[in-house]
Amino acid sequence: MPQKFLFENEVLLRSLIYPLYKGENYECNICNKHLKDFVLVENGNLVCPVCGSLPRTRRLWKLLNEKYLKPEIKILDFSPSRAIYRNLKKNKNITYFSTDFENEFLADYRFDITNIAAEPESFDLIICYHILEHIDSDQQAMNELFRVLKADGTCLIQTPFKDGDTYEDFSIKTKEDRLKHFGQDDHVRIYSINGLKERLEKSGFLVDVQTFSKNDFFGLSENEHILICSKK
Repeated sequence: MPQKFLFENEVLLRSLIYPLYKGENYECNICNKHLKDFVLVENGNLVCPVCGSLPRTRRLWKLLNEKYLKPEIKILDFSPSRAIYRNLKKNKNITYFSTDFENEFLADYRFDITNIAAEPESFDLIICYHILEHIDSDQQAMNELFRVLKADGTCLIQTPFKDGDTYEDFSIKTKEDRLKHFGQDDHVRIYSINGLKERLEKSGFLVDVQTFSKNDFFGLSENEHILICSKK
């Protein structure tokens, strides 16, 4: 099936399989459906069968609702989760800019993260989840995130992480080699937590690394790290 058709009809198609998963053991906090099981996929993620959310998506949605979704804020969201995109688009109390440069995600804009088409200090909240590991010029991207974030704003950043030092090698070009070295064929590095923190600080951010615990009921992962970045 064409991707466009699947995106446009995903909610309907998934609703048809909900009766197979309906139960009381778990809950997806994004679509608010009660489930007998999440779907365990090959990489170990627990996927909601109804809205398609991942553990990191549900954690982000929980964090947004607990701390960051306030009336009249302006949000910039890079390559958003479809489940979160749909929820935020329905929120009439915020201004939501969803963007995806490669046109692979549901989004309304095509901003280049290394040259964001926005005035300085435009956004109260920036969501940059699993983006920077794809970007060759990641320091320039971080500079741009800092530039367009308001003085009292927050930027939420997450990537895959490894122990030790950040690993990158720009001589690695092919999809096969990138998959072997970085874990995905369109990644150009794997950050360490401290390595990413240091690069963000170089761009001017104050960085608070937060680590979150497991929650079985909502299908949230153990030791999930989110970098919460601000200007002051």
